[in-house]
Amino acid sequence: MTATPTTRLKYEVKDLALAAQGKQRIEWAGREMPVLKQICDRFAQEKPFAGIRLIACCHVTTETANLAIALKAGGADSLLIASNPLSTQDDVAASLVADYDIPVFAQKGEDSETYSRHVQIALDHRPNIIIDDGCDVVATLVQQRQHQLADLIGTTEETTTGIVRLRAMFKDGVLTFPAMNVNDADTKHFFDNRYGTGQSTLDGIIRATNVLLAGKTIVVAGYGWCGKGAALRARGMGANVIVTEIEPVPAIEAVMDGFRVMPMAEAAALGDVFITVTGNKHVIREEHFAVMKDGAMVCNSGHFDIEIDLKALAAEAVEVREVRNFTQEYRLKSGKSVIVLGEGRLVNLAAAEGHPSAVMDMSFANQALAAEYLVKNQGKLAAGLHSIPAEVDKEIARLKLQAMGVKIDTLTAAQIEYMNSWTSGT
Repeated sequence: MTATPTTRLKYEVKDLALAAQGKQRIEWAGREMPVLKQICDRFAQEKPFAGIRLIACCHVTTETANLAIALKAGGADSLLIASNPLSTQDDVAASLVADYDIPVFAQKGEDSETYSRHVQIALDHRPNIIIDDGCDVVATLVQQRQHQLADLIGTTEETTTGIVRLRAMFKDGVLTFPAMNVNDADTKHFFDNRYGTGQSTLDGIIRATNVLLAGKTIVVAGYGWCGKGAALRARGMGANVIVTEIEPVPAIEAVMDGFRVMPMAEAAALGDVFITVTGNKHVIREEHFAVMKDGAMVCNSGHFDIEIDLKALAAEAVEVREVRNFTQEYRLKSGKSVIVLGEGRLVNLAAAEGHPSAVMDMSFANQALAAEYLVKNQGKLAAGLHSIPAEVDKEIARLKLQAMGVKIDTLTAAQIEYMNSWTSGT
């Protein structure tokens, strides 16, 4: 549904009638996001984004809604689009428009053409700050709208995939503005990537299939923080977990964490369920499909839908049919079938609700504070990637512990003196 020209807001959401349900869910998520709530309250008082045009390209979920509300409280002239065609929660998008006066251009299941059009609509807002998830908006700006770079103060990025793209942009000399590396903040990737992805990925698999994971062989491609989380949670559900890797250090780590490690060429014949979390393309491809068990299930929790080579799979299929919501069976020429979950997109958002609110509390606190940091340091930061300041990271952790009712020790004067001295020894 698109607003009429007489409506104050412009938007493109599925149905504004879903707003009441969305508002209730946004408020429910907010209960688990006390750190972001404190930041929102401060923003409302200080208005750090007054006069700032801001666009956010994120998964349009209840948690993102609370981030959008905080940014608006801070005075931002903001607009929200989806960072993935299957991750939008339509009731949340409707509520943000109807209840919070935030323009949203996002619909669950939007096609690639609509997704690209929404990116262009966002850039028409002439942003000073971009909050990106996967770097699509920033890459489009650099490739197609060089004349708008003068408007840009900077960008924030919260995914591994996006950080990889930004580093490549910097290497090629086209990252001519500061970008905050939210993904690598300790209070983001240690928790969001590991605990969030671990739980929500299995949640998506179970909701899509209702299969029993205990006793299954689950192959996890990639042992970064997302892969660690998926592997640990799968083992906790009773699965036998195999890890595939290309890097020796995480491969050793997986071995010492008690997992079998082998190439995908070997794992493909053993797995019942496959989870890709690498950020790379065609991690599962034609030769792997050929040796999989009949009925093997494949899914992805990496940002883009390129980790599973679905074109190669479709070329081998004689029939493709939807057997459950977000569950497609590819019947192959060999007579076997391969089951694809969530169209190869983020299964935790396509088939479930994404990460739990409690863990996104810290991730979105980082996003909000990173955007504020860019504004406060306008003109002072060099082009390229910048880490979240250590004091910001620690403050987010402190606030989270406080909200959880957890107390920790403080150093004594003698301990502080010892830690700052080089003369004391054994």
